[in-house]
Amino acid sequence: MQCNVMRIIAPLLFAVFSTPVMACETALVLTIDVSNSIDPAEYKLQTIGLAEALRAPEIVNALVRQEATLAVVQWSGADRQELSIPWTQVRTSLDAARLADQSQQMPRAFVLSDTAPAEAIMFSMNLFSQVPDYKNKVIDVSGDGTPNSGSETRQARRAAERAGVTINGIAIESMGLSITSFFKQAIITRNGFVITARTHREYPDAIRRKILRELSQVLG
Repeated sequence: MQCNVMRIIAPLLFAVFSTPVMACETALVLTIDVSNSIDPAEYKLQTIGLAEALRAPEIVNALVRQEATLAVVQWSGADRQELSIPWTQVRTSLDAARLADQSQQMPRAFVLSDTAPAEAIMFSMNLFSQVPDYKNKVIDVSGDGTPNSGSETRQARRAAERAGVTINGIAIESMGLSITSFFKQAIITRNGFVITARTHREYPDAIRRKILRELSQVLG
């Protein structure tokens, strides 16, 4: 996905309309935990929550203004990662609406599998080679448990920092564990942040707030 044309046109549009054009600012990988701890109802809450966030007017406006591009990854065990929705650039509100519909209708990729967030991070990082022109590269990790398989999560985080990739997170505190603390200590990058959802039912609001915060940081 190339944005060189927009980088040439954007200054001209700025001169004509006196409004900044934020083309090709953010490439965002949204990763969804579908490990064994996620039951069918909780999975549905995640897909519906993502769809609702992508329909929120303030998020749609920010996505369109930046011509942001999004991809959705489902993950669970060490060998269980799927690119469920490939890179989709949002140039219009119709693009956002289509992406929301895809998210809500997305079938679950894996069941009865372990939890390996490090592999989800590395899988997601490899996707950015397809969108080299984007300035801000962000991975969102959502999950409700700590790793029970796969590589060391801190190593994956360090690899992301070296590559200039930001990792943010949604920690779902449904298992009675301190998932937020784990995310802070081992998942998010130094320039990242974590939002806590106390239950899966809080996930839709959490992801809306998280995406809006990410886009707002770019818009200033």
